[in-house]
Amino acid sequence: MGGMKKLINDPADVVSEALQGMAAAHPDRLRVDLENRIVYRKDAPRPGKVGLISGGGSGHEPMHGGFVGLGMLDAACAGEVFTSPVPDQMMAATKAVDAGAGVLHIVKNYTGDVMNFEMAAELAAADAGTEVLSVVTNDDVAVQDSLYTAGRRGVGVTVLLEKIVGAAAEEGRPLQEVADLAKKVNDNGRSMGMALTSCTVPAAGKPTFELAENEMEVGIGIHGEPGRQRLPLAPARDIAAMLVDPVVSDLPYQQGDSVIAFVNSMGGTPLLELYLMYNEVAQLLDRAGITVARSLVGNYITSLEMAGCSVTLLKADDELVRLWDAPVNTPGLRWGA
Repeated sequence: MGGMKKLINDPADVVSEALQGMAAAHPDRLRVDLENRIVYRKDAPRPGKVGLISGGGSGHEPMHGGFVGLGMLDAACAGEVFTSPVPDQMMAATKAVDAGAGVLHIVKNYTGDVMNFEMAAELAAADAGTEVLSVVTNDDVAVQDSLYTAGRRGVGVTVLLEKIVGAAAEEGRPLQEVADLAKKVNDNGRSMGMALTSCTVPAAGKPTFELAENEMEVGIGIHGEPGRQRLPLAPARDIAAMLVDPVVSDLPYQQGDSVIAFVNSMGGTPLLELYLMYNEVAQLLDRAGITVARSLVGNYITSLEMAGCSVTLLKADDELVRLWDAPVNTPGLRWGA
């Protein structure tokens, strides 16, 4: 095993066995197509409702399969760990959730994801006449081009977008309106993350990159892609500023703005530290005259067992806050339902 300690059987079976576990844990809310590795909302397709699909490599749980259910996604396609799903999966999911109102693809900006979802949309249109629109999330301010990405990477805003757009689809809004809302959320959201440790992909058996005991990587990607800079470890208040300042200045968020503030664990950072970080972030926003309308703190878009966190801000008007507050019932996010 060469030092890899994980709760697994065979590294080759991790994704399929985890999907079996999701099916066993949530039969009330989900059905899982194990052959195609697609997690479906139990009652999909819902007549007259726009179908919402996302997907991506495994290892970011609860994203995306954990966000399938009432008020969020209708289906999520799971790839191998940190590997895009294939067009066949996405096409099968697209056809399965099309209830006649069309389908929206929510795609994180990684080259494989974008290409495969595009191909799937064309196949579904040709095969079943399904109307498909897509939105690509690219909220990571850390770096312009990256290992798997042309332009900016899609990260934390994806979670907020799936929730807000899911609420709009649940209300029965038409496809173009749902797609426009998705674009609005992406356009108004920005994120940046950092890592204290690397992570180990089960099939690789060794850490994705090396990080010394006294080092941290600022601007990391969710697959362990390099960040902006490798720095000596610093107190949480300094790290918070290293994440908040670039995020705030990028949109830019201004005095008087109202935001949804999201402090996320990369998978290995405990809630004790995450709430401490949220406190630092909240103080920085307060000093900048930015009001936090809503917040989210926890493990929502992770990178296996990587220790570290990310900060996401979404500029929010009354409509976005109302949609955020709407009922949601998924394994990964649940309130009001």
